[in-house]
Amino acid sequence: MTTETTNRMDLTFQKLKTEGRAALIPFLTVGDPDLETTLDIIAELEAAGADMLELGVPYSDPLADGPVIQRASSRALRSNVHLRTCMETALKARQAGSELPFILFTYYNPVMQMGLDTFFAALDAHEISGLIIPDLPVEESEEMRERSRAAGVNLIPLVAPTSSERIARIVSGASGFVYCVSSLGVTGERSAFHSGIDEFIASVRRSTDLPIAVGFGISTGEQVSRFAKICDGVVVGSAIVRKVEEVIPLLAEPQTRSAGLLQIREFVAQLRP
Repeated sequence: MTTETTNRMDLTFQKLKTEGRAALIPFLTVGDPDLETTLDIIAELEAAGADMLELGVPYSDPLADGPVIQRASSRALRSNVHLRTCMETALKARQAGSELPFILFTYYNPVMQMGLDTFFAALDAHEISGLIIPDLPVEESEEMRERSRAAGVNLIPLVAPTSSERIARIVSGASGFVYCVSSLGVTGERSAFHSGIDEFIASVRRSTDLPIAVGFGISTGEQVSRFAKICDGVVVGSAIVRKVEEVIPLLAEPQTRSAGLLQIREFVAQLRP
């Protein structure tokens, strides 16, 4: 992996720190509604001010995904979108001019099916900067952490409000940033978050020098601003995937496609902290 690719995420966080603002990190289900449109949406998200991008690999049996992302995965799976397809989409976006650090969000089964040697070689070849595997517990992650370090890929852990005494262990092997889960349960838009969320984030901050991003349930500009004051990054997923779902009829017709893409861009632009 090139030095540019390895450092792309770290350099982004450094730049944002000098600017005094948090990263906006959208989540997108690759292949929803189709791969060509995914490439167009990536360009729109970057134009809207996204700083990094989570590329969700569609999966048939998700652990962390709520109904909105499950529906998006179902649409993508009908088009046979899979792990390697998602990596290829990231590389195509890079070749089209994207400068965003790409974070692959996948479950462990597709990784295991590909094989770790092939998987990490593909991450390198397709310029993936980070990796999130929500169903990989820290107790079973040693080999993935070692492989990620060797490959120069940031393995980003999820830390939940219920992690308590496990926080220090979870973040000890992290790189890139630590992903704090704002709410219990699966992804999805929420009007309220875990009651102890501020102290939870503070406790994670005491356990690591890495940047901290928060996600799960964040869906409005007001919520992004609220967490941007105490975190280094804010992830918005279901709200963006829902917006894509809403404009699929527009995206499907050549005469309205641009209007649909513009709606996605405008929605994400108003989230930027």
